[in-house]
Amino acid sequence: MPKCYPISLNVENRLCLVVGGGPVAERKVGALLECGAKVRLVSPAVTAGLSELAGSGRIQYIEEYYREEHLEGVFLVIGATDSDEVNGRVSSDSLKRGLLVNIVDDPSRGNFFVPAVVRRGPLQIAVSTGGKSPLLARKIKEQLEEMFPGEYGDLVRLVGELRDKVIREAGDPREKERILSSLLDRQTMALLREGNIGLAKERIKNAYLGGGSEPQDRSR
Repeated sequence: MPKCYPISLNVENRLCLVVGGGPVAERKVGALLECGAKVRLVSPAVTAGLSELAGSGRIQYIEEYYREEHLEGVFLVIGATDSDEVNGRVSSDSLKRGLLVNIVDDPSRGNFFVPAVVRRGPLQIAVSTGGKSPLLARKIKEQLEEMFPGEYGDLVRLVGELRDKVIREAGDPREKERILSSLLDRQTMALLREGNIGLAKERIKNAYLGGGSEPQDRSR
């Protein structure tokens, strides 16, 4: 595959189609729901988990074989069936309409593929091998999950809240830059690398309350 341009896609309240009813389709549906998407599922048969989602009204389930008409009003498409012929039609129909489409078993048939993702609240770390080795991407993801525990989600939310306050309250652009830089200075980043997330959060709060210290790291 060609070199891909990485993006984070907003699918909240957008209709996304998943074609297929097996475990892979179930994982794709779950990931879309987690991101706030509206999901249309097409398959003559589905897993118990997908059946439960349909029964509770969380997804729109069409119990039939895929037809091009199922693409109406759709923003994004995922083909996850065990039929090469069906996946091929999903791909060609979607590309013809200019839709975003991913064929799980054959990324080259679509125009995007889904990386392995570590999610910690607002923090998302994506790992991609350009479709060459999904297994390696998954192994690296597992390592990152150990490196970035769940507390990172709270830390990102804290930094985000303080950043918004500084942007609203600081009138002078240079003062704003100074305070923002102090929130995540070298010492704070060192604490994070050492796993001292609690101490890092306290240092971030103190930097904000104190109006910022002399910045040692200009990135934010």
